[in-house]
Amino acid sequence: MPPAGAGGSPHRPVIGLTTYLEQAKQGVWDVRAAFLPEQYFDSVTAAGGIAVLLPPQPGPEEAAGPVLDGLDGLILTGGLDVQPELYGAERHPLTDPARPDRDAWELALLRGAEARRLPVLAICRGLQLVNVARGGTLHQHLPEALGTERFRIGGGVFATNTVAVDEGTKLAELIGAGDFQVHSYHHQGVDRLGDGLVATAHTDDGLVQAFESTGEGYLVGVQWHPEENREDRRLFAGLVAEASVYSTRSAVRA
Repeated sequence: MPPAGAGGSPHRPVIGLTTYLEQAKQGVWDVRAAFLPEQYFDSVTAAGGIAVLLPPQPGPEEAAGPVLDGLDGLILTGGLDVQPELYGAERHPLTDPARPDRDAWELALLRGAEARRLPVLAICRGLQLVNVARGGTLHQHLPEALGTERFRIGGGVFATNTVAVDEGTKLAELIGAGDFQVHSYHHQGVDRLGDGLVATAHTDDGLVQAFESTGEGYLVGVQWHPEENREDRRLFAGLVAEASVYSTRSAVRA
């Protein structure tokens, strides 16, 4: 059971979700704005959490600490490609334009979350960013590396792929071991796995589709988009459950 809040009501853990910072139109306005598809925060609230959006901040290292102090869990969301310069690679012609503000913000949040042992769920770009932060590298264009467009068919349509989930992993505890159907929309993927990470799911071409941390704390990364499956909130429920435990421990320490 979640810890009780004021008046004995169940405490709902607060989950931060990183956002895009994009040009957006609303009525007569055409401005840069924080943006995240509704599916992400719907998934958090359906799993029992409270969703808080975290747009890129100036001075990310200084801002990350106070933000994380108000959270019980963190989701690193999907989006444009991580800068290849961060893992010492030359930029591929089809790699997205650099978004240094988002990269710096999410790296600062991840470092702070790991220091606090704050539960983390990393989705698509989020998985790739965690891998880079841990010293890993990425394939910048999978159609070139693997000879297939199966992971991004384009036009805003999510591809369906089958991943094999390894037994004895946190991921298997959440969604079961064996074959699992996922929604994919990415053209990059894990090349060399980062330090302290263990792969927990692959596609039949050998591409890493999920990993988790071998250290203390809760860190699960998936290359697919679980927010697109409204019938299956188990990955979000897993994070919310861990965030409830984190919140209880934090309250005891306070």
